[in-house]
Amino acid sequence: MKWCHIPVAGSALLGLADASGSIQLLRLGGSQESSSLLQPVSSITLNEQCLALSLDWSTGKSGRASDQSLKIISSNSKGQLHFLMVNEAGSGLQHMASWQAHHFEAWIAAFNYWQTEVVYSGGDDGLLKGWDTRMPATSIFTSKSYDEHVLLWDTRNMKQPWADTPVQGGVWRLKWHPFHHHLLLAACMHSGFRVLSCQKATEEKQEVVVLTSHTLPNSLVYGADWSWLLVRSLQPIPSFSFPLGDMGARLADWAHGLKVVSTSPAASLQAVTDDDGEGHARSQRSVKPKPSLLDRKSGSQSHTAAKIYDCSFYPEGINFDISLLATCSFYDHVLHLWKWEAS
Repeated sequence: MKWCHIPVAGSALLGLADASGSIQLLRLGGSQESSSLLQPVSSITLNEQCLALSLDWSTGKSGRASDQSLKIISSNSKGQLHFLMVNEAGSGLQHMASWQAHHFEAWIAAFNYWQTEVVYSGGDDGLLKGWDTRMPATSIFTSKSYDEHVLLWDTRNMKQPWADTPVQGGVWRLKWHPFHHHLLLAACMHSGFRVLSCQKATEEKQEVVVLTSHTLPNSLVYGADWSWLLVRSLQPIPSFSFPLGDMGARLADWAHGLKVVSTSPAASLQAVTDDDGEGHARSQRSVKPKPSLLDRKSGSQSHTAAKIYDCSFYPEGINFDISLLATCSFYDHVLHLWKWEAS
């Protein structure tokens, strides 16, 4: 499932890839009485003989021009990619193209958010491929990439990775930190999870630094993600203005996003979940986050994209060097919540 990053016809849209080989669109209810309901608005069956495995929206992190069509890319268990168009009302899906991308399951497909004619796919054949949706029959590059390494790429040169970091486990998920943009969280199956700093790699072309690694005994870490909340009693992100071309400007409409730069060189981990002695997480006292205050006000002065936002705007006591992250693991059936602290 993925939310569209911008409103469509004034509503939030959720895209769903399901086990019947279909892509569905659901709209978050617009009236006050139904504001918490997801209403199905469109569905298209792409292949009844396989599973739809992923989808991505073309809006990405850069927004889209008013004359640019809204698109979806999807992948399935037969290694195929499907390219779809969404009408302006968000109530219809049009099939544009399908092609065989991989020999086995195509686990993931995603747009290049700054050049949306280009999409990427990764499959069970161990290949990362790039495609031009205007000429989808032939891949524009192929990389044999399933080797327990995290690779950073300059998309202008896909023959050689910008940085190559071994993590001693199959990399199943990668997530950039929402505020500290040089931090990368990797779910590495039997090698647990790792937090990587890519700052020196991107700025000085030095090696990626592994800040933290943690292995969970007798389990495979398949999923991992950062929280968008600033940590101090799970305080919501305050109201602020954003450059219109930045990720934060658009996500602000949905109570997300702020660009903050951190230069902390090291980190430590502390588990927030408790264990009952048999490998099962025990619930701790829950803290309900307040509704987000982040609401971009019309007429407010935008900041340039390069500006580091002034921390004095934030409530006293918020620590930008503490983050929450969650992991889920196979075999032990546990969802863990972690507090990660840079120091």
